[in-house]
Amino acid sequence: MGLWDKLTNEFIDIIEWLDPTNDTLVWRFPRYQNEIKNGAKLIVRESQVAVFINEGKVADIFKPGTFTLTTQNLPILSTLRGWKYGFDSPFKAEVYFINTKQFVNQKWGTKNPLMLRDPEFGPVRLRAFGTYAFRVNADDPTKFLTEIVGTDGDFNMDEINEQLRNVIVSRFADIIGEAKIPVLDLVSNYDELSKFITDRIHDDFSEYGLKVTKMLVENISLPPEVEAALDKRTSMGVIGNLNAYTQFQMANGLEKGGAGTDAASLGMGFAVANQMAQNMAQNQQAFGNVNAGGGTPPPLPTAVSFFVAVNGQQQGPFDAAKLKEMVGQGTLTRDTLVWKQGMAAWQKATDVSDVAGLFATMPPPLPG
Repeated sequence: MGLWDKLTNEFIDIIEWLDPTNDTLVWRFPRYQNEIKNGAKLIVRESQVAVFINEGKVADIFKPGTFTLTTQNLPILSTLRGWKYGFDSPFKAEVYFINTKQFVNQKWGTKNPLMLRDPEFGPVRLRAFGTYAFRVNADDPTKFLTEIVGTDGDFNMDEINEQLRNVIVSRFADIIGEAKIPVLDLVSNYDELSKFITDRIHDDFSEYGLKVTKMLVENISLPPEVEAALDKRTSMGVIGNLNAYTQFQMANGLEKGGAGTDAASLGMGFAVANQMAQNMAQNQQAFGNVNAGGGTPPPLPTAVSFFVAVNGQQQGPFDAAKLKEMVGQGTLTRDTLVWKQGMAAWQKATDVSDVAGLFATMPPPLPG
């Protein structure tokens, strides 16, 4: 620093910070040999905290506002310096501005898949990512300064993001393993998982002097091969009726311009296949009918039996052979009454066709 800069700093003493980067958490105000004049003006804007460091120790802390630096508003520094009646000459002190605004849209995600045991699919690998937001705890800004920043005069997001991501992923792995939520139900539990992670990482962030303001789980995904298998399974469920799906595909093919011939050929192919399937079904049905009814002959017909009235007495039943014998013996004549099941009344033998044939070889009775 040249002589002019030194003289300028001694006469113009306004201490402030305008952050042009949007990713700086802590910035140390540059002063020539860290000298601050009596009556210097300190401007602390909203979402900022100014911390004075005297000989390596935290002295006074200023929240948003404009201050004229005197012994009245530097009580700790005045005590450390031994200023009982104020100070006239410049004094040395480091001034750190801490950014307390929210740092949003910070990314987190798993570098490697997480192995889990799913009740439906067995062992599976999951990947997850999302965003989070945080800020320096304005109630205790010196904790972040002493625990993380140290003497770094320009501390930005790149210096701590990796550590915060590792904390989130580690806690997420614990939560997802303990929850035992089925893979297919994870998407309906993103909000709950986000809340669990926020609660779990609260203490970790507090150790750094930070506060989590938002945590979002945006996606939990399976390996590509598992997703492909799920897509096929889903497709089969959506298709449902294969015939309706085939008709739908044919209709889509016919609607496509420039593909009429292919669509027509495809339609003919489906028609032939459908006809073949119907023919096969009919043949199988016919074959089944033959097997069901053609392998066993029908039962033998039952011989007809008749009852015969002999001398006023019912005798029988007699089959055709016995009746023929009776005709030969003269016991059964043309005028003998006969009856079988199904007849309404007794009739002469010559009036019943089944019995009348037995008299064909017998001569009629002699005339009287």
